[in-house]
Amino acid sequence: MNRSRVGGLLANSVVWGYALMILGPTLWVLSNAFKFKIDIITGATLSPFTWMNFQELLFSRQSDFLANLFNSALIGVVSTAIVIIAATMAAFTLAYLEVKPWVRWAILGWALLFHMLPTLTFVGSWYLMYSSIGLHGTYFAVIMTHAVHNLPMALFLMVSFVGALPRELIQAARMDGCTYAQVFWRIVFPLVRGGMIAATALTFIFSWSDFAISLTLTSRDTMTVPVAIATFAQEYDIRYGEMAAGTLLSIMPALLLILVGQNFIVRGLLAGAVK
Repeated sequence: MNRSRVGGLLANSVVWGYALMILGPTLWVLSNAFKFKIDIITGATLSPFTWMNFQELLFSRQSDFLANLFNSALIGVVSTAIVIIAATMAAFTLAYLEVKPWVRWAILGWALLFHMLPTLTFVGSWYLMYSSIGLHGTYFAVIMTHAVHNLPMALFLMVSFVGALPRELIQAARMDGCTYAQVFWRIVFPLVRGGMIAATALTFIFSWSDFAISLTLTSRDTMTVPVAIATFAQEYDIRYGEMAAGTLLSIMPALLLILVGQNFIVRGLLAGAVK
């Protein structure tokens, strides 16, 4: 057996092993969502099929999961809109307006440093800040914090997308008398739409799945899905079935978003990576 074949087998083994690490817990959650609690606890492989976990999760008087889904959707959509608008305009400013190089690199460097630091580094300060001004537990606090947290990632993506456009195109529009605002809306915006879709999908997924910020800044009325799922594990009782059903439902929006927009995401990433 030659080295290339050995290398191929090793690479395939690593890929399949990684796939099993990802798919294994997902399949386990999928199976538990349709089992009775006693079957989950005993680890029964074959068990009766039931919708009871979803009924308890969505329609029980003790559950606010529908409200939690609405909270996650509202926070994700609004914070994503803020991030994409700000990141796209900032990327255009840094790429084509007369900005001193040290200012450009200072902004990008600070964004990179902020993105690299763990989220838990900031949640304590955000908690104290919003509590001191009476905004803790409000939609405004969570939305603005999600926007600030995800903005560096979106900024770097949009800088690559906008920077990939031919500079001659911008110069020609300026020579024809277009202002920078007209250049942005009439030329840059349509050309980077695929990149904006890619950045939107990634930003929304990060906002939807966030746990640390939502745990710290939300109240019962603004609780998001990840925090709600965590509350199913209580001191004397763990609601395994409802937890699995909630996890399965929380996966669906992000999965549908990726499946529907995967062509735009791939096209946007390639457009931002290749000049």
